Amino acid sequence: MKPALIIGSTCVDVIINIDHLPTTAENIRPTAQSMSLGGCAYNVNHILRLLNAPHTFISPVGGGTYGDYVAKELKNAGIPVAIRVPEQPNGCCYCLVEASGERTFMSYHGVEYTFQKYWMEPYNADNYGLTYVCGLEIEESTGDNLIEYLEAHPQLQVCYAPGPRGKLIDPHRTERMMKLHPILHINEQESLDLSGKEDYQTAAAYLHEITGNTVIITLGENGTYCLEQSGDSYQIPGIPADHVEDTIGAGDSHIGAIIACLTKDIPLRDAIAYANKVASAVVGVKGASLPAELLPEL
Repeated sequence: MKPALIIGSTCVDVIINIDHLPTTAENIRPTAQSMSLGGCAYNVNHILRLLNAPHTFISPVGGGTYGDYVAKELKNAGIPVAIRVPEQPNGCCYCLVEASGERTFMSYHGVEYTFQKYWMEPYNADNYGLTYVCGLEIEESTGDNLIEYLEAHPQLQVCYAPGPRGKLIDPHRTERMMKLHPILHINEQESLDLSGKEDYQTAAAYLHEITGNTVIITLGENGTYCLEQSGDSYQIPGIPADHVEDTIGAGDSHIGAIIACLTKDIPLRDAIAYANKVASAVVGVKGASLPAELLPEL
């Protein structure tokens, strides 16, 4: 398959470890704090890089403290900065990680979540097969720009991850995204929110009918349910994690692994089984970026 085109955000994850989420007026003491690169598209890109999967990463980098941090870290990692917008601030994501490893996000958005069609002029869409986009970019004020770009390039197979805020996206934009016949990558709760159904299998059938394409639903430790474009359905068991540090980036890494496998012409069922291994490894480390030495063998 042709290379993948990854479009979306790179931000700074400010990871704050706490025993529990605070209640109003409560004063709690975090047990640790750290910073690292994050953002859904960056996390997807990270897995593709680890797997040497052919791809191009389009992620605008802003200015300010967070923008300078992102630019420096990308340079140190050898990742080209495709778009630099220093006159606009880059944002960050405050990741509150409870003792259980569950995370709660508070995202301060900057230019990294925006999109301008002229940014894509150096990149010929005909050179790519799959393209990844996230619901956070669709929700933004420039979301119509991204949808218009995708509509103008139907040769791109869209892999769409609406995310936990997918239900808050303007319904007209969601309708336009579904008409692009995307491969949907969502978790169980997102499937219920998007479909209005009461169980993930019924939700998958409903969303499959709307998109006419594959629906992939992650189920945490219970694995992944897939309803393929052909109508075949199956559930692939999860891989128990030896230790759960946090769940930051697990879903992004899961779709990243699937896209990487598809660029290598690995069948979808096998790609999902491998992605389950990757997601299990990611929850065992702090933050979203899996070290290369912990990447499961492909």
